[in-house]
Amino acid sequence: MKKWTVDQSHSTVGFEVKHMMVSKVKGQFTSYTADVAASELEDLSTASIGFTFDVASIDSNSDDRDNHLKSADFFDVETYPSITFHSTNITKDGNDYKVTGDLTIKDVTKPVTFDVEYGGKGTNPWGVEVYGFEAEAKINREEFGLTWNAALETGGVLVGKDIKIKVELEVNPSA
Repeated sequence: MKKWTVDQSHSTVGFEVKHMMVSKVKGQFTSYTADVAASELEDLSTASIGFTFDVASIDSNSDDRDNHLKSADFFDVETYPSITFHSTNITKDGNDYKVTGDLTIKDVTKPVTFDVEYGGKGTNPWGVEVYGFEAEAKINREEFGLTWNAALETGGVLVGKDIKIKVELEVNPSA
């Protein structure tokens, strides 16, 4: 199995959640590590994939919100500094893939399946092969102990319980 490196300057690990029942808040984790091993990335079903996200790197375009997300109300970064994902099964689905793995947030581990679209293969200007993938999964944040919320006067809640995790990756062979 070959090792593959995630090009973080061309990759994003993001999320989105309903805000006040009417709009979405989007954000990302700007610091993460990834372990990708596969015989060949044109057939992702041979891969082993692992991610570790530094929760303190959360960026939702608002310092106040980010500080609240880092607090014990949400992620409690002092106690739980990272989120991890490790693939357990990868199946081909037409031209795309289903990547199932164990997602751990605040010491709660649950299986999550990402729908993964293979974007293709190219060669960058320096002669290095690059592969592109987009992945998306939906989780219920409350199942991972992220239960803080506030009721709205008009009905509903401040923060939706469903979180979309969106990952865009560009990978190349490790040197």
